[in-house]
Amino acid sequence: MTDDLCAPGRARRAGGRAAKMAVRAAPLAEGLRPVRAGLEGGQYRPLSEAGMARIHAAALEALEVIGLANAPQSGVEVMVAAGAVPGADGRLRFPRALVEDMLAKAARDITLFGRDPRFDLQLSGTRVHFGTAGAAVHVVDPRTGAYRDSTAQDLYDAARLVQHLDNVHFFQRAMVCRDVVDNFDMDINTLYACLAGTRKHVGTSFSDPSHVEGCFDLLHTVAGGEGEWRARPFVSNSNCFVVPPMKFAEESCITMEACIRAGMPVLLLSAGQAGATSPAPIAATIVQAVAECLAGVVYVNAIAPGHPAIFGTWPFVSDLRTGAMSGGSAEQALLTAGCAQMHRFYGLPGGAAAGIADSKLPDMQAGWEQAISNVLAGLSGLNMVYESVGMHASLLGFCMESLVMGDDILGQVLRCVRGIDVSEDSVSLDTMKEVCLGGPGHYLGADQTLRLMQTEYIYPAVGNRMSPKEWVEAGQPLLLDSATRRKEEILAMATSQIDPETDRQIRARFNIHFG
Repeated sequence: MTDDLCAPGRARRAGGRAAKMAVRAAPLAEGLRPVRAGLEGGQYRPLSEAGMARIHAAALEALEVIGLANAPQSGVEVMVAAGAVPGADGRLRFPRALVEDMLAKAARDITLFGRDPRFDLQLSGTRVHFGTAGAAVHVVDPRTGAYRDSTAQDLYDAARLVQHLDNVHFFQRAMVCRDVVDNFDMDINTLYACLAGTRKHVGTSFSDPSHVEGCFDLLHTVAGGEGEWRARPFVSNSNCFVVPPMKFAEESCITMEACIRAGMPVLLLSAGQAGATSPAPIAATIVQAVAECLAGVVYVNAIAPGHPAIFGTWPFVSDLRTGAMSGGSAEQALLTAGCAQMHRFYGLPGGAAAGIADSKLPDMQAGWEQAISNVLAGLSGLNMVYESVGMHASLLGFCMESLVMGDDILGQVLRCVRGIDVSEDSVSLDTMKEVCLGGPGHYLGADQTLRLMQTEYIYPAVGNRMSPKEWVEAGQPLLLDSATRRKEEILAMATSQIDPETDRQIRARFNIHFG
């Protein structure tokens, strides 16, 4: 056997020894970690400069000519006072000058706070953050394939997992608490399950404007008072303020107004579905989503100039053969990346959906669907990537094991986002000279290799990189087994993130269904 053929075997053996040294004895400083929240994306641009300008012009024309219907009276009053034009057909139209004025007032470079400052999210430029979202009505058992109703306890467990998954940066409500019948109790339990599970930034929504006051009572209790809440609002309102195509959602708008007055950041969420509630062409779907969110920018800034708001163009894709949603498609990945470019076009903090699997289980199909859309979202520089982990069956099912495996996917995605460091040190020939000119002929034990193992490379937590021989000797472990084990280990040690006295106060005042 030649030396060339032997080399891979030697490298595998030496690599196995070196890989053991890659286990960190202590957490790295944030600036040294190979992947982390807020890495700069923007390398991928499916839209040309001319394409973005054309989409912008079309969105402005849609606002001037078509406008939006069904605004609540309170919204009509504030937007008309700002310069919107009411029509005899009941639609509000938005002159170009009004939109431009409100864009000038809109908040940029905002911070979404966590209850722990370590988890604060800086939304500026092309900084990328991944998290959960959605309203799945089922929890998926990946071993039996069974779908069962999701509960408040499930939501709490998912939040506890996210608290301990480094590559999932925020937790927005991912499931509906179907065991909670009363709608007010559901909103309370949704909010509290998220807060009890994690100290990362939380996103939630309210089903009725009348529930907002009670939910803020809970928030003020957790924060330690209204002043403490307003200083660091650690929850944002995910608000479907529009019902595509081009209509306001009256109750959601009233809820949004109340949240703005209470100091809560808002996600202006436009969730049309291409070929159904938005146009079939991908570019035209982006036009409609941009137009609807620009109307939201006018709405928010007419109430409170500079209030923190996320430009939430969330268009989804239809399988045009059936009309069913296809969140795992390549078209969805392109839509999300194109929307991210439009967020940058306006210089606004933006969010959209990626990582959705049409697959019903965490299988190979789910893997490629989650990876492709997440990597395009990250490379496009999307500030807030929602629904990035755990979602199956086009948002109908949530899987805890998939959430854990998704953390590994996001680690690889973030490594792609970080890109290649080209510096004087990284292209230096000194190590090459030492290895090749009288050295060992490989780099496995070089000082440079050992130094960079922690900071240049990322290692999966549940992914398997054993050789076939090592894999057989280890009992042929499956990915799902590793994910289940990690899930159970986290849940066994993850305690509530609410102190016991505050928890007692809240449970005495509200009907809490978990824990």
